[in-house]
Amino acid sequence: MGIGRNLSERKGRELRELREETNTTTNKSRKNRRHRLRKMSPGQRLFQTCNEVFASTGPGIVPSPQHIEMLLSVLGEIKQEDLDLRPDMPYFSTKTPRRTPKITYLHIYKCEQFSMGIFCLPPSGVIPLHNHPGMTVFSKLLFGTMHIKSYDWAVDFSPHMSPMVKPSEIASQTSDIRLAKVKVDAEFNGPCDPSILYPADGGNMHWFTAVTACAVLDVLGPPYSDPDGRHCTYYQNFPFSNYSVDGISIPEEERKTYEWLQEMDEPENLQVVGKMYEGPKIVEN
Repeated sequence: MGIGRNLSERKGRELRELREETNTTTNKSRKNRRHRLRKMSPGQRLFQTCNEVFASTGPGIVPSPQHIEMLLSVLGEIKQEDLDLRPDMPYFSTKTPRRTPKITYLHIYKCEQFSMGIFCLPPSGVIPLHNHPGMTVFSKLLFGTMHIKSYDWAVDFSPHMSPMVKPSEIASQTSDIRLAKVKVDAEFNGPCDPSILYPADGGNMHWFTAVTACAVLDVLGPPYSDPDGRHCTYYQNFPFSNYSVDGISIPEEERKTYEWLQEMDEPENLQVVGKMYEGPKIVEN
């Protein structure tokens, strides 16, 4: 019995030492990583962090909470000057005020795991209501005032209640209308904290309306891919009172937080011009 106790104590001591050694190695690794990132430009730091965060994710797979915090922290530190952006650049002005202004997308980087880019919106520029299928999306309003409205599909109904109707009274519309819940409907002033939306939560469907010239830094994981079935789908919205469904009853005071969304073709007046990002260079390792 004495031998057994001594052996148990020795094994326990060895296990504690191993844990301490592992914790020390992990802490050193984290410190070294933070030190390497601090020496990089903000854009390069974002690229390296995205490489790490999205390395083991995929469609519908959300990064770990630790990775999410890591990426939000890096995004939170980025400023417009870090990316060589100014509100007086041509991207943010319009020559024909009566027309819907065109939007410029500055492509920074794209691979199978993630994409990085900047949307440049002149005043009154609109990115219509659209979705992000299977994606985790990080965004930061770098400057400007923007109205953002976002939705998630309504899921707070019992299984026999199908939140789907067909607008038979509108003959030209044949696709289903689906009930969605408004998550955000407000104006934001940049720079502000980065936001995150998830594949099925957090406002996966949203639209942007520029009150003033705006720049939005976007990170998608994974990016859109038509061959893989990740299409960008556009929607039009209708008040909850427009339609009714048997079995769905929402209290009067909550009805403003629900709307019907219907798929639509890409709006004809939407003009998005793609250009390569010309700011500080991103180096792929």
